[in-house]
Formats: sequence, C-alpha cells, structure tokens
Amino acid sequence: MLILFDNRIDTVEDGAFQGLVNLKMLHLTSNRMSKINIRATMFRGLTALETLDLSWNRIKYLHYGELKSPPFSLLPSLKILIISAQHPFGMLNIPSNFLHGLKYLLAFSARSLNIKSFHPDTFIHTPQLWSLDISLNDFTALSKELFHPIPRLNRLYLFKAQLQSLDFLIGANLTQLSYLQVRKNDFTVVSETMIRSLPALVYLDLQDKTFTCDCSNAWFIQWVTTENQTQVVDAYDFTCNYPVNLGGTKLLDLDTHYCSVDIGFFYFISSTSLVLLTLLGSFIYHLLRWQVVYAYYLFQAYLYDTKRRNVRVTHQYDAFVSYNGHDQPWVLRELLPELEGNQGWKLCLHHRDFQPGKPIVDNITDAIYGSRKTICVISRRYLESEWCSREIQVASFRLFDEQKDVLILVFLEEVPDQQLSPFHRMRKLVKRPTYLSWLRAGEHTRVFWQKLWVALETRDCLAEENPILSGVDRK
Repeated sequence: MLILFDNRIDTVEDGAFQGLVNLKMLHLTSNRMSKINIRATMFRGLTALETLDLSWNRIKYLHYGELKSPPFSLLPSLKILIISAQHPFGMLNIPSNFLHGLKYLLAFSARSLNIKSFHPDTFIHTPQLWSLDISLNDFTALSKELFHPIPRLNRLYLFKAQLQSLDFLIGANLTQLSYLQVRKNDFTVVSETMIRSLPALVYLDLQDKTFTCDCSNAWFIQWVTTENQTQVVDAYDFTCNYPVNLGGTKLLDLDTHYCSVDIGFFYFISSTSLVLLTLLGSFIYHLLRWQVVYAYYLFQAYLYDTKRRNVRVTHQYDAFVSYNGHDQPWVLRELLPELEGNQGWKLCLHHRDFQPGKPIVDNITDAIYGSRKTICVISRRYLESEWCSREIQVASFRLFDEQKDVLILVFLEEVPDQQLSPFHRMRKLVKRPTYLSWLRAGEHTRVFWQKLWVALETRDCLAEENPILSGVDRK
C-alpha cells in the first residue's frame, strides 16, 4: 500500500511508480492533480494495482467526448476506482472512454462531482462492475441504457441525486441488484413495475423520504408490510407530504382499503357485459337490422332539418327526382319530357344538377330542401340502393316534420310489402294509398300525368288536404 495523502502533488512523472510490480493500493487523495496530469504513462508498471483513490483532486472535464489517451488503460488489474469530490467545481463530466481498459473493475465511486448526465457508453469497458456509487450529483433522471453493459451490478448508491423518478430502473436489466440506496431524492411514488424489475433486491434504503399518500402508493404500502425478501430501511418512519391535510402522517398508517378493486368481480362484470352485448347485437342484426338502418338515416335527416329549421330557404326547383340508375331510361324518356317539356316544371336530377366535388350527402339534402317536392321513383332496385335509401329517408322526414305535401311516390312495379318493411314511413303512405302507380296506368298515361301534375301543383297545404294524398289510385 502506498498513501500520498494531502501532499499538494500536482504532477507525477512518467514511470514514477516503475518497479512497484506488487503494489496493490495507491492513494493520491487530496492533492492538486488535474486532468492534464492524470495520464496513462504515470501508472506504467503498476500491473498488480487493485485500488486507486484519486478523490479530492482538481480533475475536471468540460464535455464527455472521447479522450485520446484514457488515463487507466495501463492498469489491467484495477478493481476499485475512487474519483469522488473533485474541487473546486466538481468533475462536471466523465468522458465516454474514461474507464477504458478496466475490464476487471468491480467498484467505481464518483460521488459529488456535479455531474448532470452520463454518456450511454460510459460503462461498456467495465462489464464486471459490481458496485456503483454516483451519489450527490444533479441527475434529475438517468437512462436505462446506461446500465445495460453492467448486468452484474449488485450495489447501486444514488443518495441525494435529485432524482424525480426511479422509472429508469425499469428495463435497465439489473436482475442481480440486491442493494439500492436512493434516500433523499425528489420522487414521491414508488411504482410496482420498478420494484418488480429488481427481482434480487434484498435491501432498499429510502430513509428521509416523504411520499404522496394516495392510491398511487397503495401497492407500495402493501408490499412493504408483507414482503419477506426485501428489507425496506426505517419504513415505519416514512411520512406523507401530500395531500396537505395528511402532512406528517405516517405512510404505513394510511388506510388503502378504498383503493382496492375486486379484480375477479370486475372481470365477471366485464365478461358478462360482453356476452350480453354480443347477444343483443346478434338479436338486433337478425330481427331489427332494417329498423336500425332506418333510424340511423332518420336521425341524420333530423340533424340536418334542425340546422335548417330557422333558415328561410328559397326553392330553386319544383321537384327533386330520386331514382336508381337502372330506372334512368324511364326518367329520361317518360318523366323528364312530360314534366319539363309539356308541363313546364323545373326538375333537379342528380346526374345533371348535383354540384361536382361536393359531398354527396350535402348534395342530396340541399336538393331535397331546395325543391318544393321530392318525387321518388320506386322499384325493387331503388329499395336496394344505399343512396336512394338516404334520399327517401330525408324526404320522408321532411314530410312528417313540416306536415306539408312534399313527397310524391311513383311506383314503376309492384313491390311486396315485406320489401317495404324497412321503410316504415313509406309503407304507411302506401297503405293509405298515397302513391301513383305507372304499372296500373297501363295505356291510360294521360290520367297518370294529370294526377302527377295535381300533386306537383299543390303548394304549402297539409299532407292530408292534398287530393293526391287522399285516395288517388285507391283500390
């Protein structure tokens, strides 16, 4: 052992320890050595050195970039390195390759160096590291990647390191850590995930800590009182600092029963609800599918009508013609020439008058509310069309909401009642014979067009007052 304590040494000549091949401990504590004077060559010949203490010197690095000549690269047997408390302002940074060459290093102490962070590669050169003391620094937070190269770490000292959380230990791969000292830091919650990530932990020092006394620490309280493997030092002296009304209360005196949730009961309720919702969904799909679809479209129409209810709309067209593309030949050859050509009505047709680039739903609602009437050309294909369904839902809602004669149904073919069942409003109209049938008109189309003219000519009277809605085509 060689002790050179408090000798005001600022420089050690290269090879000064040459020949001390059996020296195992060297103390250069409380001298004036700086980073310039800490060189690999000054330790030449100390091949058996196991302990080196350089604390209380004047070593300082302004950044943690790599050094051209790592200072300990000629100390292959070194097991303990102490560089704590450098003066006057601390070491500030530890270069990323500062520990290069120390592949057998077991203990490293870097206390009170005014360090705020570590380079992630700091410990890649020390895979055997067993004890690490980095207390009394200003970390606030540490990276879990910092500890990946040292999976054998058994003791970690983080006393008064300004830490806001211990979550960096989650995923740090410290499966052999048995001693953890984190007293006098700023975190107030100890998470279950963090504790579970340290399966070998037998000693946890949290002395002089205050905690948040609510359900966020309920698990920790239960764990402290029941855990047999890990000793939590002075746990019965832990106090609360939040909420204010519990200030000074002992943490372990906190009643956490109200934080408990019966997980089994929760799973039972969740699974039962899921089964019931599945059964209800299946029932609705098989028995009420069309009613739900109808209600959905009707609700959309209601929302649109609510927005427009207090807005006075100028009708741009006499009628909007709602039809399926397969029925377009009849509309173009029969309906359009008669109503626009002979009778002089102004019609709105989607293939001709819808505004390009505008959402189709907006085009539909604007066309229906921008026309005095809506003529629905009904066929089987019409009832199968999604967009035709939307058009008739909006039009029928307008009819029953405004209570005005705004809807005219023209049937091109006979449609079974069961196919009309999804459209309850329209089915009600059909049962009250409030529609025109092209099929029944046969060769007497003049009467058909006359009735349609009457329906279009009728203006803002109530639906039941319109002659076309009170018995036309009654069987």
